[in-house]
This record gives sequence, C-alpha cells and structure tokens, in this order.
Amino acid sequence: MAVTDKQLIEELKKGDFKPVYLLTGEENYYIDVVSDYFEKEVIEESVRDFDQTVVYGRDVDMATVVSTVKRYPMMSPIHLVIVKEAQDIPVSQWDVLAAYLKQPSPQGVLVLCYRHKKLDKRTSAYKAIVSSGVVFESPKVYDNQVPAWISREVMAHGYTINDKAAAMLADYLGADLGKVANELSKLYPLLPEHGSITEQLVEDQTGISKDYNVFELQKAIGRRDPVMCNRIVNYFAENPKKNPIQMLLPLLYGYFLKIMIYHQLENKSDAPKVLGCAPAFVRDYETAARNYPLGKLATCIGYLYETDLRSKGVRNSGNVTDGELLKELVFKVIH
Repeated sequence: MAVTDKQLIEELKKGDFKPVYLLTGEENYYIDVVSDYFEKEVIEESVRDFDQTVVYGRDVDMATVVSTVKRYPMMSPIHLVIVKEAQDIPVSQWDVLAAYLKQPSPQGVLVLCYRHKKLDKRTSAYKAIVSSGVVFESPKVYDNQVPAWISREVMAHGYTINDKAAAMLADYLGADLGKVANELSKLYPLLPEHGSITEQLVEDQTGISKDYNVFELQKAIGRRDPVMCNRIVNYFAENPKKNPIQMLLPLLYGYFLKIMIYHQLENKSDAPKVLGCAPAFVRDYETAARNYPLGKLATCIGYLYETDLRSKGVRNSGNVTDGELLKELVFKVIH
C-alpha cells in the first residue's frame, strides 16, 4: 500500500511493523524524514548496536542484506536493517529480495532508501514489496510549489507564515526542501505559541533582505520600474557572495516563464494554482504580462542565455564583473 510520510510515522509509533519498507522517489527530503525516524526512534538507543544495522547500497549486495535481516534480534522485538542509497544495489540482485519476501522473517524489518528515482514497478522485487510491505513514494516538489509547501510545513509545526516571507525563502533557497526545513527550524524557537513568521523575521535571522531580494527584483522588473531595479541590482553588485549571479539567473528565467504561462491561461482564475503563488501575487503577474508581450519575453530569455554564457566565461566579457553583467541584463530587459 502507498502512504504519506505522516501516515507511515503514525503507524510506526503504534509498533505496527511490516517486513519491508520501500522509500522511493525523486524528492529526497521525505525519504530522509522517514528513514531518520526509523533510525532514531524505532529501536531504543541502548540496544541499537545489537538490533539495528545501517548499511549503504554501494557497500553491500542484496544477498548480504537479506542474510542480515534474517538475524534473530537479541534485545528488541525486531531486528531493524536500513539500507541507505539502495538504488546503488544492481537491479539484477533484487530477485534475491523477491524470493525472501515469499516467507520473510517475522522478527526482521527491512527499510530500503531508494533515492533520486523510483524502483521499476514491473520488477518482481517491487511487486513482492507491495504484497508484503509498504511503499512510500516521495514525489518531486518543483520550484513553483515551494511557497505553498513552506506554508504547509510551518502550519504543521503550529505556526503561520505570511506570503511574502514564504516567497522570500522559496526564491532564496530554491526547491532544496532539506535546506528550507533547516532554515525554518531556526525560526520556530523565536516565535511565541501560534506565532507568525514575517519577512522582517526572515531578514533578521537569515540575512535575506526584505527589500533587496530576487522576489522584489522580479516585481520591479514586472512593473518596468528602473529606479527600484537599479537600487536592487546595485545592492546585489555590492553583495555578490549573498546574491551570486548564477543563483539569480535561473530564478529570473523561471519568472519570465511564469509570465509566459499567465499570458496563455484561458481562465486567469487558475493562475494561483498553475503559477504556484498566493492569490495576492497574481496582480504582479497581470501587470508583468501587460508590460511584457510574448515577443518581448522571448527576447528577455535570450538576454538571460547570453548573460549566463558570459558569466561562465564561455563568451568573452573582458574584465566585466558579475554585478556589471547583471546591471546590463536588467537594463536590456526593462527597456
């Protein structure tokens, strides 16, 4: 059966263990959350040396994994075996697991962390896991889904976050959910019960400026506001380590792509869901779409491509700094 991470952990808290768990998918964050729970909470710390084994796929074969999980526990009801990076075990060896699962050890619990991708559902091993255990699939969270993910994650911890603060974190940290969760964990202790994360708190604790960040740059570009664009770009040029051009260019590319998508939406009321933004931010995309017809957007993406090549030295830029490249790029975009 397929379950969510929260459902799975609730079942584990009850002590309801299956012979095998497959944690698989493109989003590593949830795989890590569940595997960390297995590793730190299932077997008591005082007896882990006896009844818990953690191995890596590159260091073992499947026959060894199966042999290990068959061991009788010494001081716990179960012997827990966790295989990290299980995708490194060759597919040709997984039939050994399928054979074992026909009659698994009643005291053995096997956890397979199959990261970055999914195990082929056509294999006998996958079918055996579905029949005998639990498959937890961790779907990829894309850039445009991160602000909503942040809001849900914060709410799950008993707090709230305003839309701008969520957008600031998403733009700055991208879709690395582990990194985002780590930053959020630094903010929770600073909040009162049921408190809210604001852009001011994000600025104070992470160093992301609430006024001079890529989120505000996108808004200024969308309005074709040269004064605000220049202020933000000058700030970026003076703080290149905090705002590297190689981080900014993909975010601007994603922004122009969203404006293109907004142009082509038949029903504009679908914009929040399609663009992955709060309803309050749809007005910004509406303004940007008026200022940037599709032809101009295509030209802007061309400017981004050219700037990317120059920033990497693929095309000669002489002694031009990244800050100067960014200033030139934004000037071309808004004029």
